[in-house]
Amino acid sequence: MKNIVSLKTLKEHWEKPGRKDSEQALKAWHREAKFFNWKNPNDIKSLYKSASIIGDNRVVFNICGNKYRLVVKVNYVTGWIYIRFVGTHEEYDQIDAMTI
Repeated sequence: MKNIVSLKTLKEHWEKPGRKDSEQALKAWHREAKFFNWKNPNDIKSLYKSASIIGDNRVVFNICGNKYRLVVKVNYVTGWIYIRFVGTHEEYDQIDAMTI
């Protein structure tokens, strides 16, 4: 994908106390997401089998064995990825991934 908005959101997550374990996994996801040119949700599922396609071009990724969740919105036409949420599984349970 061409652009990811924003790495700063991921960095703020792994800099929180007790979340340093997510840094390498989030950096790896970021590198991979920038490299691959996803044209549709099937492209994502072929690389990330555990990713959940939830509608409105939103995808939920499991990070660190599902300890953390990453919600993004993908514009397949322009190649932009918008990070909507990154947090613990418990924090994810408290949001509406379709509207965040």
